[in-house]
Amino acid sequence: QVQLVESGGGLVQAGGSLRLSCAASGRTFSSYTMGWFRQTPGKEREFVAAIIWSGGSTYYADSVKGRFTISRDNAKNTVYLQINSLKPEDTAVYYCAADTSRAYSRSIYHRGDEYTHWGQGTQVTVSS
Repeated sequence: QVQLVESGGGLVQAGGSLRLSCAASGRTFSSYTMGWFRQTPGKEREFVAAIIWSGGSTYYADSVKGRFTISRDNAKNTVYLQINSLKPEDTAVYYCAADTSRAYSRSIYHRGDEYTHWGQGTQVTVSS
């Protein structure tokens, strides 16, 4: 069973930076596509970024392109989301997700239903 635990959220001023981490259990982490999503109350969950198993391909939502960077360290079973130039509209609960159904896939998935496991989320609040 895969468990995902996010950390690194917090309160930050606009223009600031945060690095979110998602630690995964399981021996086959290095074969998963990993993604980050975010959600605010009353809104649907929004795709943010994804990275394939090797780290060789990444994909970003247009709203975060150029400010967010997803990366992974397979030796540490951890995926990261570096968030720079934060804006108040980035305020949300950020979730990491893993697709364990397609090992070593080269495809990038940006729909929530394409992921099989989710973390509990970490709150990011950006003050103006």
